[in-house]
Amino acid sequence: MADENMSFEAAIARLEEIVRALESGRTMLDESLSLFEEGVSLVKLCNERLDGAEQKIKMLTFGPDGSVSEEDIVPRG
Repeated sequence: MADENMSFEAAIARLEEIVRALESGRTMLDESLSLFEEGVSLVKLCNERLDGAEQKIKMLTFGPDGSVSEEDIVPRG
């Protein structure tokens, strides 16, 4: 399972390792299943981190008088 304290970058790096291992065809069935389950958990963690980052993104807009304001960027989906 993914460590909740793992950084997004570390999770992506581990996912890449898992994909290489699975693509190599050199893992036994039990190990492949374990790696797959870990990968699913890491994907979930990455999606949660991306969703959190998306919610923090703001767009700066300039008013006619030159004032600056922040607006939430609405995610496309």
